[in-house]
Amino acid sequence: MTIEQQVLEKLRELPPEKQKEVLDFVDFLKQKNGTKKPLRSLLGLWADLNVHITEEDIAEARREMWGNFPRDIEL
Repeated sequence: MTIEQQVLEKLRELPPEKQKEVLDFVDFLKQKNGTKKPLRSLLGLWADLNVHITEEDIAEARREMWGNFPRDIEL
């Protein structure tokens, strides 16, 4: 017996209100696994703001943020 047949068999045993819950759950699963929204590029978001961030800017920000972070942590 296939999974589809098993599901149908068990579904038919449920009262109508529980069958509706199963249908809602199936819709939820389909939506959850559906197409995901594509991520928007930050370049596109910043295009009209005249923001130009270089790799050096990022490296400098990292050095500032992590400069005082302890390197050797004893547990």
